[in-house]
Amino acid sequence: MITKINHIAIAVQRLSDHIPFYRDVLGLEFRGVETIAEQKVRVALFGVGEVQIELLEPLSADSPISKFLKTKGDGLHHIAYQSDDIEKELIRLRSKNMRLLDPQARPGAHGSKIAFLHPGSTGRVLSEICQPAEGLEDKK
Repeated sequence: MITKINHIAIAVQRLSDHIPFYRDVLGLEFRGVETIAEQKVRVALFGVGEVQIELLEPLSADSPISKFLKTKGDGLHHIAYQSDDIEKELIRLRSKNMRLLDPQARPGAHGSKIAFLHPGSTGRVLSEICQPAEGLEDKK
């Protein structure tokens, strides 16, 4: 079941150009930077209430974030909805004829499990389903 919005992800060319705005100007809680090699991305995390803002920086030219930036530039990349059981949620979404970019959950930041829905099924908004790692459900 979807329980809340977990994070909003924003694609950027360089984290260092944007971290000061979220941390120093908006005063959001800076939670650090993590590299997710499998997704070819570095992520800067900020807390605001129960939601996180993720800044996504590509690690290479063949990163999906690089491709996004080339066509759309810096900006909103996706919205992530938190699930208490991602596997059951993916089964439910398939039963509703949702097109999945990820047929099964894969590793995400901080040990979470993630899966993306095709924007053609979601009103042209890239949507992610995520399940935080055990013990991190309430910290995001």
